[in-house]
Amino acid sequence: MRNNNLSNHILYVSATMVGVCMTMLSIIQLIPKEAVSRWVDDALSLDSMIFLASTLLSYWALRHELESERFEKVADLVFMVGMILLVMTGFGFVSIEILGSKGTPL
Repeated sequence: MRNNNLSNHILYVSATMVGVCMTMLSIIQLIPKEAVSRWVDDALSLDSMIFLASTLLSYWALRHELESERFEKVADLVFMVGMILLVMTGFGFVSIEILGSKGTPL
């Protein structure tokens, strides 16, 4: 029997990140529509689905020992893609939406 420690971590953290993305989406809905572009909503929605896929893959890895290593690797890769997208969305939001095109706060 192998150690599923990585799958446990991916499961808990990716499930938490789904909640973080959904919370950010809810907070952005409170900001006036003119202040935030629609791409931020789309990126966060896509990111929450990516983290949900990572959660499901890591759960599958915990439940099925024969294929657990393969599903764990895929869950880890999907999780990293989600984290990269989240960081890119954050940097894009700050640089485009908050600083504006001239580099000064709006």
